[in-house]
Amino acid sequence: MSIRDWPAAERPREKLLEQGAGILSDAELLAIFLRTGVSGKSAVDLARHLLNQFGSLRSLMEADQPTFSRQLGLGPAKFAQLQAVLEMARRHLAERLRHNSVLENPLAVRDYLKSMLRHEPHEVFGCLFLDSKHRVLAFESLFRGSIDCTSVYPRQVVKRALAHNAAALILCHNHPSGNSDPSQADRKLTKRLQEALDLIDVRVLDHFIIGDGDPLSMAEYGWM
Repeated sequence: MSIRDWPAAERPREKLLEQGAGILSDAELLAIFLRTGVSGKSAVDLARHLLNQFGSLRSLMEADQPTFSRQLGLGPAKFAQLQAVLEMARRHLAERLRHNSVLENPLAVRDYLKSMLRHEPHEVFGCLFLDSKHRVLAFESLFRGSIDCTSVYPRQVVKRALAHNAAALILCHNHPSGNSDPSQADRKLTKRLQEALDLIDVRVLDHFIIGDGDPLSMAEYGWM
């Protein structure tokens, strides 16, 4: 049966408009993105099939183009559309940070950093550069490593802080394993960066580790 023949209260698009996106299942949200099904499958049936193939909505959204495009009902055009949606989401999160102090909206900081780093298959180290009122100047991914480690050079972090005329910054990196617990190397690196940035009067406010779930704040745990 076509979705058009379903009762209005059960159609994903109508449910979203009436009750909000949060009420929808992963399959229903994906069906709205797909718009149409394929022969023998409605958009919802196709969405369920794709979620079963990928294992989760996140795995589907983080798939590379070849993996994504060879699935039933998908292709390069849908991949491009999905990447545009994800980039709009990242820019929306960045806009939430831009006008106010990051200290006024710690949840927005977490959401933004997670959107920038959680999907990365390798370890990436980045900095959120801030002005004297702790407003965002820029975000940069500075170092990229292997599946479980990266080399971070304090001199380069200092150089980029000076280039942005930053008064403070927030460090961040991801753990592709999903485990956000800091290693001893993470804690030692944080200390080295704090010492290097102290020399140019740039304050390190926090170091977030991005894994599964909420990003871990080293400042909240008293580790810096």
